[in-house]
Amino acid sequence: MFTGIVSAVGEVVETGAGRLGIENAQTGRHLKIGASVAVNGCCLTVVEKASSAFFMDVVPETLRRTNLGSLKVGSRVNLELPLAASGLLDGHLVQGHVDATAAVRRVAAATAGREVTFELPEHLGDFVVEKGSIAVDGVSLTVAAVDEGLATFTVALIPHTLASTIAEGYKTGSVVNLEADIVARYVARNLRR
Repeated sequence: MFTGIVSAVGEVVETGAGRLGIENAQTGRHLKIGASVAVNGCCLTVVEKASSAFFMDVVPETLRRTNLGSLKVGSRVNLELPLAASGLLDGHLVQGHVDATAAVRRVAAATAGREVTFELPEHLGDFVVEKGSIAVDGVSLTVAAVDEGLATFTVALIPHTLASTIAEGYKTGSVVNLEADIVARYVARNLRR
C-alpha cells in the first residue's frame, strides 16, 4: 500500500527482457530483496541491488497495461516506498495497481503551477469525480474538473509537485499511468448492487 506521495525521482539504467533497473541511492538504501516499490505508481518487487541501483522483474502484462514498457535508459520515474503502518497518510490510499494509461491532452500555465488535462478512459469514468482523488504516475492528486463530454479530467499541479516528480516533463501526448481511488471503486460497486 502506498499514499501517492512521491519520495524520489529515479533514473532508468536498464530495460528489456522483462527487467527494469533504476538508480536512486536514497530509495535504494531502504530497499531489500523482495521489497515493494512503486515506479510511476506501479507496485514492483525488488529482485536485485547493485550499488545505488535496484532491479525488478516486469512481466508482459505489466508492460502492456502501464507506461513502463515505453521507458528507455535515462528516463525519469517517480518512486515511492510502501506505507509503514506507523506512517502518516499524507495523500490517499494507493495500491500500486495501475488501472489504465492515458495521454495528456493539454498543459496550461496557472498562477501558481500548471493545470494538466488528461484523457479519461471510459471504464474509469464512474470513479473520477471533481474534488476526488486519483493517482497519476503514482502521484496523489485532487481532480479539479471532469468533462464527461470530452472524456477528460483536469488536475492542478503546484510548484512543489512539479519540482519533486516527473510531472514537470508532461506535454501534450505524454502517456501516464492512472489508478482510480479505491474508496470510489468500492462505493461505485456497492451502489450498483
